[in-house]
Amino acid sequence: MTGLMDLIRRRITLDGPMSLADYMAECLGHPEHGYYMTRDPFGVAGDFITAPEVSQMFGELLGLWLVECWKQRDCPGNITLVELGPGRGTLMADMLRAARMAPDFLEALTIHLVETSPVLRGHQEKTLKNHTVTWHDSMDSVPQEGVLFAVANELFDALPIHQLMMTETGWRERMIGLDTERSRLVWGLSPGVPGLIAQMNPRLSGEANPGDIAEICPAGLGLARELGRRINETDGVGLFIDYGYVKSACGDSLQALKGHQYTDPLAEPGEADLTAHVDFENLGLSFRLTGARPAPVLTQGEFLGRLGLAMRAQSLARNADAARIENLQAAYDRLVGPEQMGELFKVLGVGSRDHPDLPGFD
Repeated sequence: MTGLMDLIRRRITLDGPMSLADYMAECLGHPEHGYYMTRDPFGVAGDFITAPEVSQMFGELLGLWLVECWKQRDCPGNITLVELGPGRGTLMADMLRAARMAPDFLEALTIHLVETSPVLRGHQEKTLKNHTVTWHDSMDSVPQEGVLFAVANELFDALPIHQLMMTETGWRERMIGLDTERSRLVWGLSPGVPGLIAQMNPRLSGEANPGDIAEICPAGLGLARELGRRINETDGVGLFIDYGYVKSACGDSLQALKGHQYTDPLAEPGEADLTAHVDFENLGLSFRLTGARPAPVLTQGEFLGRLGLAMRAQSLARNADAARIENLQAAYDRLVGPEQMGELFKVLGVGSRDHPDLPGFD
């Protein structure tokens, strides 16, 4: 039994069943036992591999995309570059290296990382040791001045979600309680109608059948409203890449990953990564509420293809040995292949009211 399991059992015993969102928040962010607070989950030795770890090409193309957005806005001299959930700092390092082609852009930047994990902050400090970086626990402390350029890769999928189930008598929230022997965590349903329905895409209520599950991420929708407000007010941009679905739909997408294998989300709290697919339609609606303008969602394969991933791979392959070329091809296939990251991962670009058109999305 994990230390966090014991704490969660006691909490349920005292306070009653807990929501999935509360459970995810404890599992991922508990200061002593939380998954992200106690380890580096990335890479072969961890539990999963993200696109920046697959190849430098991913971050380089995103860095050049930011430069193009800067030029589109007549090269403002004060850019607040924010990455949310920056992992080991690999993506930021690759973006900044590619952006060296525009020294004035780099000169205009202040770099801010939103990261709560002390373990990952340590990695980021080493990776970005040649840059001046400010760390934040949330967007609340990121300076308001400057044109906001925000980037997040695989952030929204890790934010806590609520799950609602349609029953014969209407929506009920899925809750986590204890079995009769008070030893295992089990699923149950709330007795009353959850107020969370107001945050659901209203189309789902008309389409749902008994047994269907709808997922709502208040933390993600709130973050989208905050980012959208700043993007619109400063004439900034946002680029958000995650796995999920373009149109809101019912379905249970909660998953737990440990050692690159799926496992029971309730079995080992704090020992596995918990994620859920991102509802990009609902996320886009939150951005629109602020006046910001989200572009039509693209697949990762489409977006990287438009940015010139094939040409970048060919450039890196020049004068490379056979092993290097094979690795480049494998990375290319993983990033854009429809059976790998290319179709599952989506890209949401967000511009301001004054500059709604974004490079690669038109």
